[in-house]
Amino acid sequence: MQKVAVVTGASRFHRLDYLFLNAGVMVNPRISFGAFLHGIFSRRAYQMLTTAEGLMSQEDTVTSDGLQEVFATNLFGHFLLIRQVEPLVCSAEKNCHLIWTSSVNAHKSNFSLEDYQHSRGTENYSSSKYATDLTSVALNSHFNKRGLYSSVMCPGIVRTNMTYQILSPFIWMLFSPLFWLFRLFSPTYTLTPYNGAEAHIWLFKQKPESLDPLMKFHSCTSFFGTNYVETRKMDLSEDTAEKLYEKLLQLEKQVLARCNELQHKK
Repeated sequence: MQKVAVVTGASRFHRLDYLFLNAGVMVNPRISFGAFLHGIFSRRAYQMLTTAEGLMSQEDTVTSDGLQEVFATNLFGHFLLIRQVEPLVCSAEKNCHLIWTSSVNAHKSNFSLEDYQHSRGTENYSSSKYATDLTSVALNSHFNKRGLYSSVMCPGIVRTNMTYQILSPFIWMLFSPLFWLFRLFSPTYTLTPYNGAEAHIWLFKQKPESLDPLMKFHSCTSFFGTNYVETRKMDLSEDTAEKLYEKLLQLEKQVLARCNELQHKK
């Protein structure tokens, strides 16, 4: 199905100018209230409240392709799409801008090259978003000369169907005054999808070649409701980004070979 859609698109369009990579999933996310109570009275309270580090865990499942579901949805599916539409996004006519939805929850401590699908941990979402940051950096290294540029943004802490899996809408509404107060200390509490999209819109208006590929662009909302974009340097290694990129290419070969094998059996 994906290959058919790509072929159809290629016959109708000569290039893609923008590609927003926004698909995401958490599987059975849970907040550790024990970690919250322990952290709120410690030096790491600010870090915990602004990034959810150590506060949240998820289960994960394995897809029919044998991949970890969170990794496959949040990162690898996007990677396969980019590879399939490469002729459309690498154009001499005009630069193409890939814009990934990452997260403030993307922590280096939760990612490992040896377990890049995070099959042995409980911080699947964080790992997948850190891998997203790495992949964006690697894509810039490989494709900038061909007119393809990649950026990552963070929408902040937003109330969506995904976050309603962590806390019910009623609980979110009950604590809304507290979350607004948090904006005094951290403007990443954007809370609404409209506010969270600020960095998306901002990036759409920029010339991609002028952006620093090692920066993440954060949607922010002030206590008084003003939206703006804040840039923060990502804590990652370009060498690690390249190593992950090679692993993704190897995995792509395995998955496509398996798909071809299944098609021949039919």
